[in-house]
Amino acid sequence: MGGRLNNSFWYSLFTILLAILFLTNLWYGSVVIPWDDVLNSLFRSEDQSTYGIIVKQYRLPQAITAMITGMALSVAGLLLQTLFRNPLAGPSVLGISSGASFGVAIALLAGGGLGVSLLGSGGIFTGLIVIFAALLGALIVLLLILYASNHIGNIVTVLIIGIMIGYAVSALVGVLQFFSRAEELHAYVLWGLGSFSKTSLSQSVFLLIIGVVGILSSLLIIKPLNAVLLGEQYAKSVGVNTKRLQTIVIMISGFLIAITTAFTGPIAFIGLAVPHLARNFFQTSNHRILLPAIILMGGALTLLCNLIAKMPGYDTSLPINAVTSFIGAPIVIWVIIKRGRVKK
Repeated sequence: MGGRLNNSFWYSLFTILLAILFLTNLWYGSVVIPWDDVLNSLFRSEDQSTYGIIVKQYRLPQAITAMITGMALSVAGLLLQTLFRNPLAGPSVLGISSGASFGVAIALLAGGGLGVSLLGSGGIFTGLIVIFAALLGALIVLLLILYASNHIGNIVTVLIIGIMIGYAVSALVGVLQFFSRAEELHAYVLWGLGSFSKTSLSQSVFLLIIGVVGILSSLLIIKPLNAVLLGEQYAKSVGVNTKRLQTIVIMISGFLIAITTAFTGPIAFIGLAVPHLARNFFQTSNHRILLPAIILMGGALTLLCNLIAKMPGYDTSLPINAVTSFIGAPIVIWVIIKRGRVKK
């Protein structure tokens, strides 16, 4: 009973924190908007004031994108850490993020190398092509990983293949960077720094809907995931088809990584760090408890990072990956040190 009460306390705390951080992202920026105007902008569709336009067209899409990206990457990170039984597994291990980077590199860098500049097109058109290219590149790598998973039983081998695909794709991106022009290279570097401000309101709502679908899919495999925690042989003994579970986990996590990376660029450390934070707060590895926890904590952490990125108070924000890395790297170091002490 005490454990349930403790979990309820943390769930309530992180739910409140998520709501506060979401509203704070709408309030704070280069222009601090009064709370009354923030609420009026949200609940009055006819509000066409300057504050209303700032909230609806810029800050609301950014806050939605940050929240769902944190949730999706955190869920993907937990699924991959369970599947590979590796606490340092994260969204980057399968090479899917690298695939998205390769798609964007082809769209931005290869065109420049051929004398056809995508950047000369309209801003919205360019943004849509970049999103499509990132999604296509990520999905191609995902299909390769699924093919390897279906033909290779050893999950460690699948992990190694994913890492090698990531290295190979990164090498191809390096070649494209070498032959690209300064303008296209600059645009690609900016995309690689990650940003929650690239989406329109309709795009952020679309990302929210499909992200929630992917996250809800993960809730359907809680029981077999808990069985896998006790070992593959135990999972098989209680009727879990481990090969099929492996495919489902890769599909769900790969989809979540692909769709978020396409809209935001690669976001570092969130998917790796949040599962460890949740385990520390809730003191359990039970996915029935952890999955709701990391959904709340992942959304709250990315909203906090987005808020910190605005802190300098200038018209531009800090690169979001600089903030997530600054927060996430110490958590990963702490995990490594803690595991080393346990083994002793």
